[in-house]
Amino acid sequence: MRCLFTASLAVAGIAGTLAHRVGDGPVRHRKSLGFGPVHKHAYYRSSPYQVVTTSFTRRSEDSDPFEVARLFIEDILANQLSDSSSYKIRKDSYTDKTTGITHVYVRQIINGLEVSDGDMNINIKDGLVLSYGNSFFTGPAPSGFVPQSLDEDIRHPHQEFCNGLTDEIELHYNSFAEAQNEQVVMGDAAPLAKVDRALRHLTHVHHSNCRFRQLATEMAGLTQETDLDPRSALLQFMVTATPHDHVVNDVLANFEHYLSKMVQYMQGNHFAPTDEPSYLMVDNVPDAVAPVKAKLAYYQVPGKGDSVHLSLVWKFEVEMQDNWYEAAVSAMAPHRIVSVVDWASDAPVPIPEPETTATYNVFAFGVNDPEEGKRSIQKENFDALASPVGWHSLPYANDPSFRGVKVATKEFYRNTTTTWGNNVFAQENWEGQNAYITNYRPDAGSGKAFDYVYKPKETDKSDALEEAQKHINATVAQLFYTSNMMHDLYYRYGFDEVAGNFQQYNFGRGGEGNDAVIANAQDGSGYNNANFMTPPDGQNGRMRMYLWNTALPYRDGDFEAGIVIHELSHGLSTRITGGPLNSGCLPFGESGGMGEGWGDFLATTIRSTANYSDYAMGSWAANRPQGIRNYPYSLNDTINPSTYKTLDKPGYFGVHAIGEVWAEMLWVVSQGLIQKHGFTDTLFPPQPLADGTIPTGDFYRPAAGKKPLVPKHGNSLSVQLVINAMKLQPCRPGFFEARDAIILADQQLTGGENFCTLWKGFSSKGLGPDADVILRTPWGGGVRTDDFEVPLACDTA
Repeated sequence: MRCLFTASLAVAGIAGTLAHRVGDGPVRHRKSLGFGPVHKHAYYRSSPYQVVTTSFTRRSEDSDPFEVARLFIEDILANQLSDSSSYKIRKDSYTDKTTGITHVYVRQIINGLEVSDGDMNINIKDGLVLSYGNSFFTGPAPSGFVPQSLDEDIRHPHQEFCNGLTDEIELHYNSFAEAQNEQVVMGDAAPLAKVDRALRHLTHVHHSNCRFRQLATEMAGLTQETDLDPRSALLQFMVTATPHDHVVNDVLANFEHYLSKMVQYMQGNHFAPTDEPSYLMVDNVPDAVAPVKAKLAYYQVPGKGDSVHLSLVWKFEVEMQDNWYEAAVSAMAPHRIVSVVDWASDAPVPIPEPETTATYNVFAFGVNDPEEGKRSIQKENFDALASPVGWHSLPYANDPSFRGVKVATKEFYRNTTTTWGNNVFAQENWEGQNAYITNYRPDAGSGKAFDYVYKPKETDKSDALEEAQKHINATVAQLFYTSNMMHDLYYRYGFDEVAGNFQQYNFGRGGEGNDAVIANAQDGSGYNNANFMTPPDGQNGRMRMYLWNTALPYRDGDFEAGIVIHELSHGLSTRITGGPLNSGCLPFGESGGMGEGWGDFLATTIRSTANYSDYAMGSWAANRPQGIRNYPYSLNDTINPSTYKTLDKPGYFGVHAIGEVWAEMLWVVSQGLIQKHGFTDTLFPPQPLADGTIPTGDFYRPAAGKKPLVPKHGNSLSVQLVINAMKLQPCRPGFFEARDAIILADQQLTGGENFCTLWKGFSSKGLGPDADVILRTPWGGGVRTDDFEVPLACDTA
């Protein structure tokens, strides 16, 4: 449990679920194959200091980089080049006009055929080889152009890919063996019916068809090898690759028929000689949407120990409806798939919006409390990535209110009209107990307009509780709205399923499900506080929000967004630090204190505006302008004098006081980023486009290849760096480790362009490079030394 004032240990456990339907029809999950050998002999030299060869030396700065590359390659391959073994520099090599670096790509050639995974990449600038990688085959070349089957001691990547299948599949292997023993011949329907039944059953096992659909072809004797004919190898690959059972069954039943329909021809006729590779084209391929390119090549296949063998393969380029494969299949029977790469990358699964979008009369996101603004009608602004089915839907199978209940409907999703959804279960908890499923929550009906009055009257103390409870509909609606907004926001900054976020159903995107936040409003177990319990991924987080009896009428913590955000941020930092299945990484001392500090920092950042202001935590709920911390968060050292050394003072051993110092440091650091990069009025990234890509808009810098998108403004960048750093830091971090993780996060995200800005912020609060602590105790004690200097690289004095 983490709260505004106290802390204790979290509980443990794991649960999970799978489901596969949406609305009135099935979700179309795109099948994708991807596997291949891992080459232990491949290596990468990542700096000029590691580039050491027999005789190659740096050339003059004006040397032709491709000539430099040729000399370097031949020095590396001095003992490998022969009449049967050579190389070619690929035509996609180029010089980057921005960096001036020439990137040279090399492909190995043996017996006139490419070694498809025999590559070198060499990076050259001013005659110097900066770095290079090499995965060339180093063994003896095969004697002549001789098709080779795979030896028994060679590992088969396709088989390794399938080794995780259940024991049940072996029963179907026996079915195929039995069919073979019965001397299956084409047209014999009974054995094929066994194959059909087995295949249908295997479609319900993860990647179950990857091996045994292939074995069905092999064991039933359906493959009739033709000398260097790609058709049978290709047809067998299609049996494995197709997602359609009816195609598999029909091909298995009519193998020779499909084989005879496939037409081969050479790709085009060139008037003049060309260096373009020649392809054999194969048309009329079942489930392909275009003719398939095919060519012979070698592929490196690991054997026993560190041995590597060359296998003659057919290299295919297969365009299908939802896939575009580059596959290597052994040229000789039994046509094992050696490698397969899917060129298609998945976009989010398209899920239709709910027919009715909810609205809420609430303090909008960014309005911290009733003294900061008025309520307004806000739309269910769910994020298409973070909440694909909105805030009021979840699968029946993941709905705890239907646990143990037989559901009459065939619908997959349950659409609710209450504050009950996939991310959050929000309800009253006046009894202060652990029950929540049957607790009261507002029902807005089919229109889902959660519009309730919130005008508490001043009463005598004896009637104050009853008066607060009269407004429970508005309270729960506010808690549900704020919690869902935070779910979607943190998701877009990296707190997704695999990072351990809180969702009942994870949409097949990894992580453990069945752990939406149980958000209890006006919890009866106490006053003047709030807390959040964070078990490991797969168990529900539980947030308790309390009434505050600091004023009349009572003030409801559910209406102070900073308190709700602080609590939800405990779930974020606890799940991310040390991994989603370890909730013990922020237990006490500096690490526990930082758990509190992140909550304060993120809550303060979310409420801040372009017009700078100092902020206090909990001012409205506590009815104290100075809030519930020792100091407001401020750039003014007179208003907030906290430094690292402050942790030595009496009263700073507790996690909340420690957290104040960490949050103040982060506040100062973030203001430095804002001064450098500016401020954005919204922390929400743009919605994804129809194809799943994220537009940069005015939120991100222009996209740079495959690099992560970089928030362009200081406040959004600071949130991204803090969350990224949580993933980088160790279990039980101290201030130093967390600081270094933020600097590393910036190095990875921006190339370290904010290195000095970050250091100046930390150093201004005593956490410079020579800051130190001795005699540190688990609960936060010790003797600390402030350092206000910055690294030499940043010292401009």
